[in-house]
Amino acid sequence: MKFPHGPAWVLLSLIPWASPSALAASEPQVREFLLDNGLKLLVQEDHRAPAVVSQVWYKVGASYEYGGITGISHMLEHMMFKGTAKHPPGEFSRIIAANGGRENAFTGEDYTAYFQTLEKSRLPVSFELEADRMRNLKLLEPEFAKEQQVVLEERRLRTDDQPRAKMQEHFDALAFTNSPYKNPVIGWPDDVAGLKVDDLKAWYGQWYAPNNATVVVVGDVDSDEVYKQAKKYFAPLKPSKLAPLKPQREVEQLGERRMTVKLPAKLPYLAMAYKVPVLNTVTEDWEAYALEVAAGILDGGNSSRLSSRLVRGQQIAASAGAGYDLYARMNKLFTLEGTPAQGKTVAELEKALSEEVRRLREEPVSADELQRVKAQVLAGHVYQLDSMFYQAMQLGMAETVGLGWKKVQEYVDKVNAVTAEQVQKVAQKYLIENRLSVAHLDPQPLPEGMPAPEESPAMGGGHVR
Repeated sequence: MKFPHGPAWVLLSLIPWASPSALAASEPQVREFLLDNGLKLLVQEDHRAPAVVSQVWYKVGASYEYGGITGISHMLEHMMFKGTAKHPPGEFSRIIAANGGRENAFTGEDYTAYFQTLEKSRLPVSFELEADRMRNLKLLEPEFAKEQQVVLEERRLRTDDQPRAKMQEHFDALAFTNSPYKNPVIGWPDDVAGLKVDDLKAWYGQWYAPNNATVVVVGDVDSDEVYKQAKKYFAPLKPSKLAPLKPQREVEQLGERRMTVKLPAKLPYLAMAYKVPVLNTVTEDWEAYALEVAAGILDGGNSSRLSSRLVRGQQIAASAGAGYDLYARMNKLFTLEGTPAQGKTVAELEKALSEEVRRLREEPVSADELQRVKAQVLAGHVYQLDSMFYQAMQLGMAETVGLGWKKVQEYVDKVNAVTAEQVQKVAQKYLIENRLSVAHLDPQPLPEGMPAPEESPAMGGGHVR
């Protein structure tokens, strides 16, 4: 999870200075149920509005894939709307809309999730439809052939025509040697084009089972009644025998990696990343939370170091950012990125970003700055609690990557406990040259008549759909 951007930081700007303890919010209560077939149900009552969010999370995503079938999880996500014997293609979305709801889905590196937002009395509609397609999906060749072209076009729009997205794809493949995180969630073009409907049938049969799913419900509901409805619709489904995953841990990096990507583009761009552990792989939890705070120190709103020093102070960057995701199955990247200001070079921006990392390693963060970052984290957390969808997403993600939903409730206390010494220690241990990968986007002339791709908003991110 990256530090929140946008609305969370806007909210913070409206809050007078406050200590982390003053901002701490009480965590909502979650009830956990387990059906006999292995399906897990998490219910969090939130009675502020007569609505409910229902999400179904499957433990399968891009990081479960291997060469030749990359993108299959995302492809299957598209096909999940193509109907069952009971509900023909298009019926799922039509029924949800007829009940005044909204529905969609997304695929990530470690999960695939489907969700609906409905008026609270309509929750059984969601459960009936999701239970039906969990085991009874019809994968037909004509529908697959059409959807395959849709996904290839989606890939062209999201990645192939977006120089930064395309560079990021190649950058991930540079940074990781054998970790499946080297593959794009949407899949490599030839792999997507080469998928067959039988591949999807095998993937669906292997992973779409009640004992590989978590249903998360947040809203104006009674948890006992939700459990009763879940048993009615999901309990009859038969579980599958799930084979354990083969280990795919990344091999040790032995030195800095570097690449230049040449693409038609208007502006240069820089991506840097250090290979770091996540909550699932650290030997001590505090390391992951210290990396989270380090990312906030660099890129936590207008007062952060990158904004105040590189964008406004030295005016070397038109934009600059940092990020870290502590909720993942395997080691990930601590990222830095930016666009040089007019008249500045990518090399100058790289030097400036490296200097900020050096300061994290060599200079303890001040008590005032650390306090401010923690307050920002809590402000973001308070803001997120206003969203039933985001609350459900946090629970589903933590559960599905193998941490367990209770980790979400530890977040505030763990971040609050981070010390300046711990931030310096993780910087010295992980933000070092032997873990570093660097990529420069070298803009090439745009074909005559082609609009500047940078003017299009970035699409996709860590999720696809």
